Amino acid sequence: MKLLTAVTVGCGPSIYNADACTVSAGDPKELDRVKKNFLVKKLGLADTPKLDEGIQAAVEQYGRSNRKKYRAVFYYLLVKQFRKGKVYA
Repeated sequence: MKLLTAVTVGCGPSIYNADACTVSAGDPKELDRVKKNFLVKKLGLADTPKLDEGIQAAVEQYGRSNRKKYRAVFYYLLVKQFRKGKVYA
């Protein structure tokens, strides 16, 4: 729960914006932004095909049919997927 709280705080005020609080997993541009702005810049991961695989794994875990993928929860799943919880410690 601490990690989810830290990730949520890290999202900043965007979680209060109706459009920015969710991730559109069906939009390749959105997923590319998640990869570049969160995984590469925030978590410090190298831009490799493993990032795309990790994003797809998070989409599957969240539920592909779930249309409202909340950004904080989605990012939390990615942090867990790539074992980068220390970034929020």
